[in-house]
Amino acid sequence: MFLKSTLLALAFCAFASTAQADSIHTITGDTTGAAIFIRPVEDLSGLSAKGTDVSYNQFRFTVSAAGVYSFLTTAAFDSLVFLYSPSFDPSSSLTNALIGNDDLFGTTTSGFVANLDANTTYVLVITGYEGFEYGQHSTTIGGPGAVSAVPEPETYALMALGLGVVGLACRRAKSLKTA
Repeated sequence: MFLKSTLLALAFCAFASTAQADSIHTITGDTTGAAIFIRPVEDLSGLSAKGTDVSYNQFRFTVSAAGVYSFLTTAAFDSLVFLYSPSFDPSSSLTNALIGNDDLFGTTTSGFVANLDANTTYVLVITGYEGFEYGQHSTTIGGPGAVSAVPEPETYALMALGLGVVGLACRRAKSLKTA
């Protein structure tokens, strides 16, 4: 395990040092009181026996250029990160899972290096090792292209509802003027 973590750390540092012109994106969050799920084990071979009720945050995103991207999460708790594509379903947490990591530099850091395709939806899930592991976290994503957040489908529905209400209000104001 130590050798694997060391190799990942060296790969991350080597990539980060050569990526000065690349894009870097940072997301922050807090899993305190967040939704819970049964998380996978780090190697995605099954579901965790210890992480059966862990809080999580998710970040949906795309990248503008294909290439190798590095992910580094630091947290106030024993964190794990998982990457999914094209979607994440907490009731089926192994479906669409691509990669996971626990304890990159220590228990409060996790991360990996992954080859991503442009204009593909990815979901980064930040969670804790056990149910009592939650709190603030920060993830830095670096790579050759820009990282752009993808709104949740509910956001689009709410926006459409808002536009409908504005349209009705305009229509009503216009009919009152002509009356």
